[in-house]
Amino acid sequence: MIGASDVEGSVGRTILTNLLDSRVKEIFPVNPGKRMLLGHESYPDIGAIPGHADLAVIATPATGVPRLVEECGKAGVGGVVIVSTGFRETGPEGLLLEREIGESRRRYGMRILGPNCIGFARPHGGINTMVIDTLPPPGNIAFVSQSGALGDAVLDWAKDLHVGFSMFLSLGSMGDIGFGDVIDYLGDDPDTRSILIYLEGIGDGRKFMSAARAFAFRKPIVVFKPGRFAESAKAARSHTGAMAGDDAIYEAAFKRAGVVRVEQVADLFDAASVLDSHRLPWGPRLAIVTAAGGPGVMATDALIDHGGKLAHLSPETMEALECALPPYWSKGNPIDVLGDADTARYADAIAASLEDPGVDGLLVIYVPIRTAGPHDIARVVIESARKTGKSVIAAWMGGQEVRRAREMLIQNGIPAYETPDQAVRTYVNMFRYRANLDLLYETPSELPEQKAPDKGPLRRVIREATLQGKTVLNEKESKDFLISYGIPSTLPRVTRTAEEALGAAREMGYPVVIKIISTDIPDRIDVGGVITGITSDDQLRDAYARMMREVKERAPAAAVEGITLQKMVETVDYELILGSKRDTDFGSVILFGMGGIASDLIGDFSIGLPPLNQALAKRLMEETKAYKLIRGYKGKTPANLQEIEKILVNFSHMIVDFPEIVEIDINPLAISRGMPCALDARIALEARSVEHTSPYPHLVITPYPSSLTADWKLPDGTNVVLRAIRPEDEPLERELLESLSPETIRKRLFSSLGELTHERLVTFCNIDYDRQMAIVAEITEKGRRRIIGVARFFVDPYRNSCKFALVVHDEFQEKGLGYRLMEMLIEIARKKGLHEMAGEVLTENRTMLGLMKKLGFTREWMQGWLTNVSLLLN
Repeated sequence: MIGASDVEGSVGRTILTNLLDSRVKEIFPVNPGKRMLLGHESYPDIGAIPGHADLAVIATPATGVPRLVEECGKAGVGGVVIVSTGFRETGPEGLLLEREIGESRRRYGMRILGPNCIGFARPHGGINTMVIDTLPPPGNIAFVSQSGALGDAVLDWAKDLHVGFSMFLSLGSMGDIGFGDVIDYLGDDPDTRSILIYLEGIGDGRKFMSAARAFAFRKPIVVFKPGRFAESAKAARSHTGAMAGDDAIYEAAFKRAGVVRVEQVADLFDAASVLDSHRLPWGPRLAIVTAAGGPGVMATDALIDHGGKLAHLSPETMEALECALPPYWSKGNPIDVLGDADTARYADAIAASLEDPGVDGLLVIYVPIRTAGPHDIARVVIESARKTGKSVIAAWMGGQEVRRAREMLIQNGIPAYETPDQAVRTYVNMFRYRANLDLLYETPSELPEQKAPDKGPLRRVIREATLQGKTVLNEKESKDFLISYGIPSTLPRVTRTAEEALGAAREMGYPVVIKIISTDIPDRIDVGGVITGITSDDQLRDAYARMMREVKERAPAAAVEGITLQKMVETVDYELILGSKRDTDFGSVILFGMGGIASDLIGDFSIGLPPLNQALAKRLMEETKAYKLIRGYKGKTPANLQEIEKILVNFSHMIVDFPEIVEIDINPLAISRGMPCALDARIALEARSVEHTSPYPHLVITPYPSSLTADWKLPDGTNVVLRAIRPEDEPLERELLESLSPETIRKRLFSSLGELTHERLVTFCNIDYDRQMAIVAEITEKGRRRIIGVARFFVDPYRNSCKFALVVHDEFQEKGLGYRLMEMLIEIARKKGLHEMAGEVLTENRTMLGLMKKLGFTREWMQGWLTNVSLLLN
């Protein structure tokens, strides 16, 4: 403890006291001005400590911290917690101090928490390095906060709610350890069942997304992020840039990662108490049972306000309720069992609701009534919940006796709250979490294969624009990108004079549209730079002259390159917008919604993170009001939704392939007689040429590695395609596993196969290519595709090593396929910079052990029936 003190109320004393109260074997106080501190010998510096320290906690003035971190590195300290303040939050001088700390960290390989944090506590392990003088009680919830100031308040809330913690941690400035690191650590922590996060800024977006997506499959993450602002729109060069504000992007990222976002700090604990209960809502439709009309109305208002739905009761349910309840009951949902209800009436109403297939979950509200006590009704709810797989929650409103009954519900696994609004908010959060997981689990259907575009000419366009200092491509250049990626577009003709425009119009035929060409004009309509519906030579002459005159008057400083002329699409049923912008935290994002000149005023859009597949593209469309419109409105032809899905996926490919694109607008993406066509497009580029160390510096989700695809042949000449696995492979993966012999399953999987649920299979196929890899061997037999082998590895959270697994179908074993798959896997691991590959093989599996020896693996150790094999990669 560097900066230890015995001064009452000081940070140094608080932390030292917490450490001395911990179950840590050895505590070394460091303070050059003291020989003894709180009964323990004090040392002048870390070099004087008689032994090795695993962890150092620093609480000294900021100016001396870089030197102390350097001394910790020399002494071999593995981790440092810096609670000191006075770094980047104070300005350039503080930022310089942080950079010095970072240099020491990299030099010695330390991990650093902070600076400007309150430390961490591990209640199960009995260690507390925090500035807060209370060790949180042990439990199964991890709380991770960017703000140290929130810690005391959260502990008070948790105490009232009887919530315990597996970890309580403040990240501070995140100079090193960030959200992604902590999520990775907690993902394998047996004491942690869910994570609560208070987040102000994400830090490393890629690491957060990768860790959160991996964690969300197993344990829920609940986030409270304040600050629903849109600062990033200030410097926008497109409609997309202006519309896609910071908060909307965070919302999209949380959905894509399977994270549930709550609106209030208190909701963190409400959600955490139920999200790991394995009784998530089947859908948004909630039935409400109450003995008082007022609370039922309150619950209904809250449900609609927060995005849930009031369940519509079936005729069978209504008939059952008519038989069980008095004639003057509410005759619908909410189900008012009336103020003279007894336990039997509650039980009948609850049973009828839970049996209704149109009910996804149930809220039971209790207010004090004379005919039934709170404990009696609580027992009815507990007994009813045991008989159903549906989500049941409760709102018990009242004083001390009601509070005790509420505790009884909680102890029996029924989430119970003081108010209907609390209960409803939690239910909707539970449903959103389920919906986000469904998005992760969804298996996309395959879109038609298409040839990858020739990127050479497009790269030349970008290179020439950069050399000329251009940051915005003109319409023709922009549409060349779209057309190359299979996005239907009108073809503009560039003209420099009215006579050139007349010649082009006669060639393509009237009616036509003309648009000004100027990279200095962000919105051409605002300056009279777009004229439509031109049907003759005379109209074109007049329109050409009028446009040049108005543009000169309204934008006198704009450099005009000419005018584009294109064939007018006469029948436009719907106008959409499709665009992309670069976000500071999450890289390139994609926007889809209602288009046209008022798109930014209408504000109907959804945001997704590339890369997109068919399922994600469909979800992006479904999240807008425009989706309902384009399916057919007031007799208009419905849009071809599959074509739009294909455009979204192709657009995503284009964004993935060109990190130089920082903004792009297709507005409008017109729907004419059902078919989409881009009528206008605008691409903005990076201001200068940038050398990127990563192939995808602009993405937080690693795209499908198509470059790994290779051809190979079996000894009999059968062609085999070796490629990375895709989410769309789920049916083929199921077929492979289900057709393996029991012997192969035992030798490769070490146990029986078990039930191949969709949720289980999706973890095999829908992988994060940043931290996993799976190479499949695919053949085609009589026109039918088939996977005959899979080799995969899982990277450890610290990016040092990986564990492999290999399975080859019985029909194709001992044909060299396993060797080729592993050879390919090893090469991929080397390119990722991993140092070691390891795995476990049954000791009796001589064939597999022989293959490993041939590949250069060595036997590290043997544990009875298992042999561990490993290969050094560097």
